[in-house]
Amino acid sequence: MEAALVYPQQLFHPHPAITPGRGVCLIEDPLIFGNDPRWPLKVHVQKLLLHRASMKAFEAELRAQGHEVHYIETPEDPSCDSAALLAATLPAHIRTLHLADPVDDLLLKRIRRFATSRGIELTIHESPAFLTPPDFLHHHTGRPKKPFMARFYEAQRKRMGILTDPDGAPEGGRWSFDTENRAKLPKRHLPPREPAAPANRFTREAADYVRRRFPKNPGTLSSFRWPVTRADTSAWLDRFIDERLEHFGTYEDAISTEHATIYHSAISPMLNLGLLDPAEVLRRVLVRREHVPLNSLEGFIRQLIGWREFMRGIYQHRGGTIRTRNFWNFERPMPASFYDGTTGIPPVDRVIRQVLADGWCHHIERLMVLGNFMLLCRIRPDDVYRWFMELFVDAYDWVMVPNVHGMSQFADGGTFTTKPYLSGSNYVLKMSDEPRGPWCGIWDGLFWSFIADHMEFFLSNPRLSMMARSWEKMSPQKQSAHRDAAESFLADL
Repeated sequence: MEAALVYPQQLFHPHPAITPGRGVCLIEDPLIFGNDPRWPLKVHVQKLLLHRASMKAFEAELRAQGHEVHYIETPEDPSCDSAALLAATLPAHIRTLHLADPVDDLLLKRIRRFATSRGIELTIHESPAFLTPPDFLHHHTGRPKKPFMARFYEAQRKRMGILTDPDGAPEGGRWSFDTENRAKLPKRHLPPREPAAPANRFTREAADYVRRRFPKNPGTLSSFRWPVTRADTSAWLDRFIDERLEHFGTYEDAISTEHATIYHSAISPMLNLGLLDPAEVLRRVLVRREHVPLNSLEGFIRQLIGWREFMRGIYQHRGGTIRTRNFWNFERPMPASFYDGTTGIPPVDRVIRQVLADGWCHHIERLMVLGNFMLLCRIRPDDVYRWFMELFVDAYDWVMVPNVHGMSQFADGGTFTTKPYLSGSNYVLKMSDEPRGPWCGIWDGLFWSFIADHMEFFLSNPRLSMMARSWEKMSPQKQSAHRDAAESFLADL
């Protein structure tokens, strides 16, 4: 007998492992729900609600199509991992299992281990969650030569014929319009209202389930806004295209104290679940190409077929190495104040409160507020990874290994980046409506102390040496003030 294994992040339609007459096992895996015995996580309650509700909606969808579905809830036994859950719940007469690639190293390893122990044939299908052929991905991210996203993105555009002229040159004469996408929101500017999907029977059942099974997990359920059905997800995407895409590029990097989504799509949770197909997203966005400024169209497409696909390749081919490195040798544990938004730094605390309320914030807040500040506080990279995995509704191993260890913390020493993403308070002030305050002196003290303590690294990098020279030219009194501000803050953190 054959069966298809479907995990919480694989709610594809069509699904490559599901065919008529083949049973479906829909699995709340412990690695995803956070109750794994080896890698326990306190997952945000909104992510748990999102998974439970979307899986139950998918179950109903499959049953309506005539499929036999075996729904496996996450175990209450704290010693039960992914392989043990399969061993305890799958019918003994199954001889062949079909699976879409979960793009999760440990989960796939456990599934293989289970299949081998039972003598079960395992067929792994390509994941519809991504657009890039394996050989192309390997060529750009798996060879010994250092990979760069810009080169990958240019080749990807040429391969797919996206925003190119008949000769293969980029529309508008440039591959990236990133330099035009750095405006802050004007004063009193009102972006469209925050998107929110309607509640339904699946979200209500899931909320009760999460309250019962995960009563001590972080976050709040009352502000849940994410779509959990394919129809509501499609409507969410339509609303972005109609209301936000036009200005997405211009305000892509803007930070607001009043607005969370601004002009972002906020589709990553549904895209990473499988409720949205990236090929369909691309098609629907390109339909509007004549009505959308090129900087917005290109900026969104760069996120979709550039960064997202590139990070998957980095994870697949280099993730095992990246996640084990600690380039700066930082060992500070994640402070409790980062879990409740009481660090005393207003822009950091505001974003943390937003994440606790929503399980989401946009990419600049992740990189240049949260990640930047955690780096300046010299927090252990494994703890930063864990924090993001626990608190974000779109967090998965393939997302957070390269984004945290590689991009935001530079813990890998530059596997695919040329410099760490760090800044003083001026960047936050320039891109946001955050008022100046005592926090600026603390942030700048952390920034300059970081540079002073890693002078050899900064002097050796042509893109960063100016920072080191600025420190050297600073008066001893100013240097001392920065040192004192940093040491005082870190001592109380």
